[in-house]
Amino acid sequence: MTPSTTRPTRRGVLTGAVLAATLLVAGCGGAPADPAPVAGDGPRTLTLYSGREEDLVGPLLAQFEQQSGITVDTRYGSTTELAAQLAEEGGATPAQVFLSQDAGALGALAGAGAFAPLPEEVRGAVTAPYTATDGTWTGLTGRVRVAAYNTRVPEAEVPADVTELTDPRWRGRVGIAPTNASFQAFVTALRVQEGDAAARAFLEGLRANEVQVFPRNTAILEAVDSGVVDVGLINHYYVAAAETPPANTALKFGAPGTASALVNVTGAGILAGAAESTEARELLRFLVSPQAQEYFARETGEYPLVAGVAGPAGMPALADLRAPRLDLADLEDLDGTTQLMTQVGLL
Repeated sequence: MTPSTTRPTRRGVLTGAVLAATLLVAGCGGAPADPAPVAGDGPRTLTLYSGREEDLVGPLLAQFEQQSGITVDTRYGSTTELAAQLAEEGGATPAQVFLSQDAGALGALAGAGAFAPLPEEVRGAVTAPYTATDGTWTGLTGRVRVAAYNTRVPEAEVPADVTELTDPRWRGRVGIAPTNASFQAFVTALRVQEGDAAARAFLEGLRANEVQVFPRNTAILEAVDSGVVDVGLINHYYVAAAETPPANTALKFGAPGTASALVNVTGAGILAGAAESTEARELLRFLVSPQAQEYFARETGEYPLVAGVAGPAGMPALADLRAPRLDLADLEDLDGTTQLMTQVGLL
């Protein structure tokens, strides 16, 4: 049965998840202990490139700074832009850690030898398939693709396989954000799982079906909630993160095993030039600590990836979603995806 739920807002998550997310420590793996303050002989600094927005990770980084005494110099930008910048800077980059919004960029940089091996306690904190098989980067949170739909539409009519949204009965009723990295990662997953021809057919079908294009997922959610469109393709946590609680929106999770049920990750790696940086290692240990994992579940509504930390309130368990069997590093061919979308006319 495909899980479906009307999501609580961020404030709702605050009331429900704080206690639940705190003490559950069981199962395999497990997180390293919260980092203890470190006494140093002088100022300690760290340069971070972050593909996640400041309002999502800034408060967490402030916690790290306070606890560790390390000042984090963070450069924010899109994951795609920062990954390209890292590739261009090579060994001369000032960055010591890269925090990515999706696994594809991490896989591409890992393939180019940009990362140093992670400390064992970090590598062991998150298990496959949400971390690199070669130990060069680790997932931090899980982000599930969903179909957000206006509740005037019966849940049973919303397809669990989003490729069915190319059916003529959905003409003009669907919203997407083609420039969004998560949508592009989903299309890449479709290419990996079903081939380029299937991905092209899906994109061409959307365009032929007069899909409505939005600049970002938040705009899609607003359009769904106000009834401008009936269905929008977004990540699950946008409902929890919305400043205005969406009153008319529910989520349909994808059919198990299909690209529609993709669970992408945010993740991080230590740049090769910072292989011996204790500050970089401390930040990675912090990001997979219970404190940070609980923060993500509580404040951004994402799925923690460290065993024993409870998921976001009101969401199905991650294991129940049965994401497709993919090596997330295989989502690295973003260029191929954007070329395909350009050819189809969606970019």
